[in-house]
Amino acid sequence: MTILVTGMAGFIGSNFVYYYLRRHPERRLIGLDNLTYAGNLDNLSRLTEEEKKRFAFIKGDICDTELVDRIFSENEIDGVINFAAESHVDRSIHDPQIFLKTNILGTQVLLNAAKKHWQLPDGKWRSLNSREGEETRRDHSPRRTNNEQRTTPKFLQISTDEVYGALGPTGFFTEKTPLDPHSPYSASKASADLIVKAYHDTFGLPVNITRCSNNYGPYQFPEKLIPLMINNALNHKPLPVYGDGKQIRDWLYVKDHCRAIDMVFDDGQSGEVYNIGGHNERENIYIVKRVIEILREKTGDGEINESLIKHVTDRLGHDRRYGIDPTKITQELGWKPTIMFDQGIEMTIDWYLNNREWVEGVISGEYLEFYNKNYKI
Repeated sequence: MTILVTGMAGFIGSNFVYYYLRRHPERRLIGLDNLTYAGNLDNLSRLTEEEKKRFAFIKGDICDTELVDRIFSENEIDGVINFAAESHVDRSIHDPQIFLKTNILGTQVLLNAAKKHWQLPDGKWRSLNSREGEETRRDHSPRRTNNEQRTTPKFLQISTDEVYGALGPTGFFTEKTPLDPHSPYSASKASADLIVKAYHDTFGLPVNITRCSNNYGPYQFPEKLIPLMINNALNHKPLPVYGDGKQIRDWLYVKDHCRAIDMVFDDGQSGEVYNIGGHNERENIYIVKRVIEILREKTGDGEINESLIKHVTDRLGHDRRYGIDPTKITQELGWKPTIMFDQGIEMTIDWYLNNREWVEGVISGEYLEFYNKNYKI
């Protein structure tokens, strides 16, 4: 199988490439990424020589219709996994337009290409050339409840729990929760989800949508909460906390997310949405204090303490609480999180402590200038 993975140089995308190539040694990935500020090919520098033979990188924009069509024309694409997105809420408040362009129009360009190259003249969908046996494909259980194997290509849209809006102090998001986005970012992702659904409902395009809770782990750009706090604390800089810091998020270690995506791509029922949550709800202020505590223990640096915390004006339209109910993916596909927060946060902090050069390179922006010069279509 050959799968087009968009946004593969970002945080979740790069973690997925490592996971997938090692999980499926018989498959090939084509990565498409525009290498904006959050995309970094250094994220994939640890691929083995064997893995590199099954991975091809193309620099480009998912909004580029001609490029996307050429990728499909020159490769027998068996599936699309769309990670590509502008994803930072604060940036969407400052400049909504780029979010609407990339997240909505870019998704539509990919859907059009998939429909064009996968749909046969009689309206049916191209069959996959072959399917691997059960024992070589995966070892997790149970499989799809009806025990059928997928025989057509598939478009998998990676979305977010933020499309559901905010929760009160109780309850959880399910796949039936109405969409109620509150930021330009989440509105653009909700719009993209609806377009994906429309291509399934109108044309029959085989699709799935996954909506995950907050991810954390290696290679996350240091504008997001956990890596920002780690980096600022190590440099004795203020740790900005919105409002009272009591906003609650459900935290999911990125490898658990990658495993869920793998399962949905192969075994998810076409047209279905699957929520992916970590069962790890924490207040933001707890996260910040826990990062301080662990860093102080690991570094012995007494200047890393709670005096660095600085409460700042709350974000516009800031949702108070998110919480995911992953019952559907657990019951249908057998997925459940394996890394709880106390373990995951230590693993994450250890990674950032052991990869300070990566952080410095990302912040400096030197990698972006280099790759823009050296990777052109």
